[in-house]
Amino acid sequence: MKNNQIKFGKLTLKTGHTFFGEIFGATDPQVGEIIFNTSMSGYQEVITDLSYTDQIVCFTYPHIGNVGTNDQDLESFSGGCKGIVIRETTKITSNWRNNEELSLFLEKKGITGLSGIDTRQLTRILREQGSQPAVISLKDCSEKKIESLFNSFGDLKGKDLAQKVSCSENYIWSEGSINSKSDPKKIFKVVAFDFGVKHNILRLLVDRGCEVNVVPARTSAEEVLKMNPDGVFLSNGPGDPDPCDYAINAIRKILDTNIPIFGICLGHQLLGLALGLKTEKMKFGHHGANHPVKDLISNEVFITSQNHGFTISESSIKNNNNVMVTHRSLFDNTIQGISFADDRVFSFQGHPEASPGPQDIRSLFDKFINNMSK
Repeated sequence: MKNNQIKFGKLTLKTGHTFFGEIFGATDPQVGEIIFNTSMSGYQEVITDLSYTDQIVCFTYPHIGNVGTNDQDLESFSGGCKGIVIRETTKITSNWRNNEELSLFLEKKGITGLSGIDTRQLTRILREQGSQPAVISLKDCSEKKIESLFNSFGDLKGKDLAQKVSCSENYIWSEGSINSKSDPKKIFKVVAFDFGVKHNILRLLVDRGCEVNVVPARTSAEEVLKMNPDGVFLSNGPGDPDPCDYAINAIRKILDTNIPIFGICLGHQLLGLALGLKTEKMKFGHHGANHPVKDLISNEVFITSQNHGFTISESSIKNNNNVMVTHRSLFDNTIQGISFADDRVFSFQGHPEASPGPQDIRSLFDKFINNMSK
């Protein structure tokens, strides 16, 4: 089949709905949990975010690909989502930073795309029926093959994916933000657990004067404490937090020290579990860059970037007097932030690093620095 020939494809949902369109990027069939993302920009950051491991992203914004891709906006060097579903691919790329058009970028990364479908209808189905397994394939892919893919995938609930995407050994991250003009004078030693960490989180820590030692997900508390860190960071990542007992146990031991801790996304959920809370799977999660979150301490409202399918359960926090809820979603009132030990330990469910998304709540990184300064 020549590259310029149209490759007809389909999206098959576990509930039986089927959408037909055109395949672009890679052509291998892909199975994953399909979710919808409402971001209007930053598709490259979304696609390369390891928190989307084993997921297929439906973009609600109709035109995807218009700025191409580049080498600076990667949130991981390898990995990311299984596939993407969009309304329409753009014919041209119009950004001076473009290195490679989207279809070729996806092909090199083994990510399958499907365009030309009614993403509004698909989003309504996901809102009503919830996120669910789906298969992107060429149109002639047999029902038997699709059924075998569904059987092999199962469900994200109960899956420990943090180990799958974590680094295999320690490394020092030294790159700052490409937009940074900061000149930090003091160096803080931060150990960052890699559960699927986004590059821009690490950049923002470096910008604020941190020497960042990134460690694998299964690193023990004893190994971390031997590094004598000023602070410990718990990264974002994919999958269900509940099976990650190795991380929960390590966090519990670190909590017994006076070391400041900051968690984001999966790290927020793992911190909650270490503090005796529980987590639960959401119907369709939060995925987008326009989510309003209220700071319950200051009463300020921030527009934030979000990407998660699990949340700390409301019932478990009611029975825990040691943990304070600091932030809530104004979409559904779910817990967005928690604090412990006089705010020395805190976490946030969304993505304050803003890749993609608004920068309203990047001050949480400054809060972490202030805690280490004390």
